[in-house]
Parts: sequence; structure tokens; C-alpha cells
Amino acid sequence: LERRGWIAAVQCLEVPVPMEPELKKQYLYGTAKEKFRLASVNPVKAEMAAKIIKAHKGASILVIGQYLDQLAELAAVVGAPVITGKTPQQERAKLYNAFNEGILPVLIVSKVANFAVNLPDASVAIEVSGAFGSRQEEAQRLGRVLRPKRGDNRAYFYTLVTEDSREQEFALRRRLFLTEQGYEYTVMPNFGEETLARFEEPKCGNPRQEEASGS
Repeated sequence: LERRGWIAAVQCLEVPVPMEPELKKQYLYGTAKEKFRLASVNPVKAEMAAKIIKAHKGASILVIGQYLDQLAELAAVVGAPVITGKTPQQERAKLYNAFNEGILPVLIVSKVANFAVNLPDASVAIEVSGAFGSRQEEAQRLGRVLRPKRGDNRAYFYTLVTEDSREQEFALRRRLFLTEQGYEYTVMPNFGEETLARFEEPKCGNPRQEEASGS
């Protein structure tokens, strides 16, 4: 399907983010559940998401997360609206339409976007937090950018993961699931526009396509 252009060639990128000293202190003394949440809502992720958005200027970008307080913080940092389970249907429809029409370049969504949502032009997804290693959730989120795209038919799926934390364990489970489906993650420390420029060819997709191209 990817080779014939029926779905986009998705480049999967994992971006590690550090913990600030104060967060690291809280993390060390937290319970297992608290540690996962603290790592998931790491404030540095908002700064990193803003960097990625800037690098993909002109794209239709979805920022997807699990925790409402984190999404509210992201909205303040990147200046984009948020859709959660509490957002009225009329308001959701209005925001989805604005996104599909290109009026709204960035949309922040909670797990409501895990389910049937028609956003065909979304070409970049930034996953800032998620359920405990949920394979189904990862597949659903990747699916948000699989629709074919105009031009080079390429899309990007980012996962932001806090370094040296329990979140890495669960991110690995999700990554292994997509690897089994033929996708390959590239880890990108120190993300920047110049770093992204090194990845001109899609690094994930059906391995048979790579074989056919001689890579």
C-alpha cells in the first residue's frame, strides 16, 4: 500500500528529553505509578514539541497526549487549541474542520484522537504521553498520519520519552510492536532542524520496499 501510494511513508522518530533537577528529585522518591506519570508529563516535553513544530512549519500537526494538565500546558506554550473528552461536539467539529481546511496548523488532542477521527491531511504526529505500553494505542495514533499526502507522500510520527525513567520501558514495548509491523524507529537525541535534515529518506515502512530499492 505504501509503495503504491495508498498510504503515506511514515518516518518514526523517538526523541529523548532530559529531566530537570527538581523533577528528578521528585522522581527518585516517587512510587512506581508516580514515577511513570512524572516522566510522562515532564515539562521539557512542551519545549521539545515547540521545536518540532517549528521544524515542520507549514505542516498539519497533531500533538497527542494522555494527561489533561499536560495538554493545557502544551496549549499555552505552542498557542494551539486542545480537544479532550469534555470538549462539546460542536466545538470539536469546528476545530477539526479548521484543521482539515489548513486554517489551524496545530491541534492538541487527548486520547479522543485514538478513535475514529477524520484528519486526512495530518502529516506530523507528536506523542507526548500515553498509556502503559499500549500497542493498540500506538497503532491508532500512528494511523492518524497514514492517509496519503500531497507531494512526496511522507509523514512523521514522533514519540517524546523522558530519559532514564520508567517511561522508556513502556515506550520500548510500543516501539517493538510497530517494529513487528515493519516500522523502524530512529532515536534522535539533541533534536534540531539540522538534525531532521539528515533524514531525507523515510526510515520506516515495509522492509520489502527497502529491499526493492536496494537499501
